Amino acid sequence: MTFFDAADTYGDGRAERQLAEAFRGRRDSVVYATKIGYDIYDEVARRTRRGQSELPMRTDPAYLRLALDRCLERLETDYVDVLQIHNAKMDHVRDPAVWETLRELQREGKVRVWGAAFGPAIGWLYEAVELCEREPDVGAIQMIWNILEQHPGSAMIEAARRHSSHCAFTIRVPHASGMLEGHYTEDTVFPEHDHRRHRPRSWLVNGVQKIRTLDFLTPGMTLGQAALKWLLADPSVITTLPNIYDVEQLREFAETSDRPDLTPAQLEQVAQLAAVNFGVDEPPMAYKGTMERVG
Repeated sequence: MTFFDAADTYGDGRAERQLAEAFRGRRDSVVYATKIGYDIYDEVARRTRRGQSELPMRTDPAYLRLALDRCLERLETDYVDVLQIHNAKMDHVRDPAVWETLRELQREGKVRVWGAAFGPAIGWLYEAVELCEREPDVGAIQMIWNILEQHPGSAMIEAARRHSSHCAFTIRVPHASGMLEGHYTEDTVFPEHDHRRHRPRSWLVNGVQKIRTLDFLTPGMTLGQAALKWLLADPSVITTLPNIYDVEQLREFAETSDRPDLTPAQLEQVAQLAAVNFGVDEPPMAYKGTMERVG
């Protein structure tokens, strides 16, 4: 495992400092991706922030330069391999100064590849589509995509193929909030502070029904490994970013590389199942992002 994804907001820089400590003296052996855009240096906003509410965003050129320099200090390096605007909104996508600043940083050697991470909730289709259309030299997009939640990720990848053929994708939530790890049942109870505890019960019951249709993927590998293999079958995907909770899971996901690739027949069977929502009748997903082109 050589690709490590961080952001300046993760622990207010703690994630970046941990990477520097872990790989001190081995910088050339790892790939650092980090994200900027939230003003983590606004002390008033930090003190008044409540729960998971977003911090104010700043993407003016001076702030982006300041934020990157602070990232470089914490990472103890003079460049980052991938720099992305964190949870880019449509206003940022449509502001050419943002992307020209990232190009300047790339020309200066501080950034090797630039792009955007889309979120925080699943959705944000047209932000990604417009970025590919407006800035065809974008090099990296991070988004949610997995076997069970293929829209809008598939549409984002298709937009990149049409407009930004060199754009590569890193995939978060590859296991659909743990559903594709294969350990849930209808009786699973999530801990009190687990975000999944607050989802409707139908999410759990329907999800368990869906993954039962995927047994054909698991001869020779776990469902969690198959979920990663499905993503990596797309040549646009350079890596996945699974949540890892213990050493056993770390080993399982790392060993995915040693498992056989999914066959064309298996990939086609997944596509057929997805077309009928894996045999489950449920209301369409409600998205929080811009799922229609506006403006």
